[in-house]
Amino acid sequence: MLAFYHLKNCSSCKRIIKELGIGDFINLIDIKNNPISENELQLFKSLSGSYESLFSKKAQLYNKRMLKEKNLTENDYKKLILEHYTFLKRPILVFNKNIFVGNSSKIIQQAKEVLDGQK
Repeated sequence: MLAFYHLKNCSSCKRIIKELGIGDFINLIDIKNNPISENELQLFKSLSGSYESLFSKKAQLYNKRMLKEKNLTENDYKKLILEHYTFLKRPILVFNKNIFVGNSSKIIQQAKEVLDGQK
């Protein structure tokens, strides 16, 4: 499996697609227009280790709902991610049994190394 979950209007996601050189041969999935399914989210969790690792605490709804003050469980993270696309940390690159979550330079470098090793 080779898929890139992102927001098509996100400049960071566009930059990462270009930096990784994956635009021509990858399944690009815009999570706003194609919300992730529970099965996809379960796959992400199995690869990443937790729903919390997939959850974006930068989402505006996180602050609006004052979720920082709540003690969220793994099930809460799962429900919130399925409820609204902005709770999913992005981008997410799934390649074989590897998952790369977020846009930090360290994550992008790791993804680049794995992808380069497969070309």
